[in-house]
Amino acid sequence: MEQNQSYLATEKVGKLMGKYAVPCIISLLAGALYNIVDQIFIANASYLGSYGNAANTVVFPLTVIALGIAVMIGDGCCAFVSISLGEKKTENATRSVGNSVLLCIISSIVLTAIYLIFAEPILTAFGGKVNAETFELSKEYFFWIALGIPFYMFGQAMNPIIRADGSPKFAMISTVAGAVINIILDPIFIFVFKWGMMGAAVATVIGQIVTAVLAIWYLCRAKLIKPSISDLKLKGQIVGKTLSLGLCSFLAQISLVAAMMAINNMIRKYGAMDVIFGQEQYAQIPMAVVGIVMKFFQIVISIVIGMAAGCIPIVGFNMGAKLNERVKALFTKLLIAEACVGAVALIIVEFFPNVLIQIFGAANESVYYTDFAVKAFRIYLCMMILACVNKATFIFLQAMGKAVESTMLSMVREIVFGVGFALLLPLFFGLDGVLYSMPVSDILTAIISAIIIAKTYKQLSKKTI
Repeated sequence: MEQNQSYLATEKVGKLMGKYAVPCIISLLAGALYNIVDQIFIANASYLGSYGNAANTVVFPLTVIALGIAVMIGDGCCAFVSISLGEKKTENATRSVGNSVLLCIISSIVLTAIYLIFAEPILTAFGGKVNAETFELSKEYFFWIALGIPFYMFGQAMNPIIRADGSPKFAMISTVAGAVINIILDPIFIFVFKWGMMGAAVATVIGQIVTAVLAIWYLCRAKLIKPSISDLKLKGQIVGKTLSLGLCSFLAQISLVAAMMAINNMIRKYGAMDVIFGQEQYAQIPMAVVGIVMKFFQIVISIVIGMAAGCIPIVGFNMGAKLNERVKALFTKLLIAEACVGAVALIIVEFFPNVLIQIFGAANESVYYTDFAVKAFRIYLCMMILACVNKATFIFLQAMGKAVESTMLSMVREIVFGVGFALLLPLFFGLDGVLYSMPVSDILTAIISAIIIAKTYKQLSKKTI
């Protein structure tokens, strides 16, 4: 432990960023690939096309709800385990893991039941009735995805717990293994067996089962926090502490769901008023396209979050050791790195949108599909640099122990701005107003972030915070 502490306090912060961030980035990218790969193969299946893509877009926020609950349990347990091990209270650490396993199982079964029982009204609330064919494909895809929710949530919840046990590489491997299985099975089920949306969903669920099984295998052989049967008994104090520590992660995911719900419904409403997309055969195109744009953004933001989350243990230790200059140096390097990621992504969306849309089946679609997609990429993601810096700021503040500032800033971005402008701007700009909502939200959030960043630098320049 002393060696590790010395390493975090003395090694160059740039080298530490690379060491800790890369496994986290790979894990997040692998997790993001599940839905993205589904959408790519669905888009390139001529018998599904933009209808299937739109259905995928409708269902995606509902998987994020499951992820939100899972990360609340997993991230909260990870933090509680780290604290307990630092205090040499191994019993509390193992009890937290056992409680988290049971919480995950119970909550995932309840969520699955809700999804299966209330599938139609839930899909309607997320814009599924853009047209009849999209709604039918949404129901088909959602049914099988819902059946896999317990495996998905378990794998996602256990991932940070495995990292807390000192095995970030295994956590990465378990997630990557599931994603690879999904990539292999998707084309077989969609193009060879012609299973359509069911095939895409079943491939995803099988991959999630693999990740969950690997997580179970690891927990039975954990280094420090192998839970016993007795640890599964829920203890109110430990459950409360675990969930409170994971609340920020939950709110971050749920606020995204609210924004996506607003966007989907505005697309359905104002698309119906459009001269082209008001026609039944083209009605699904805006929702399909915005879903594709969001998936590209998800890839970029996975890199951004991975870089920032990888810095959390470095920040935490150096803050505790009062090494404020190292924290400030780390913050500076992170912001520069995140801005560079955003700049590369911006170049891609502004100069090569046609290449991106070809990946998602433009060859099988009308010219309206390609034209709207090019416009969506260029407008919706034109402030990528600011979006990346904003997200890094949220996470870094949380790592510094500024959970209130981090949560409030995240909620303002996603709820006040994200939902607010998605509802407001279409009143003046129609369907294009939905596209403008993203850059406007990022500009205003960046202004607030700049003030908080300046204040944080000022605090870090002091001897104590």
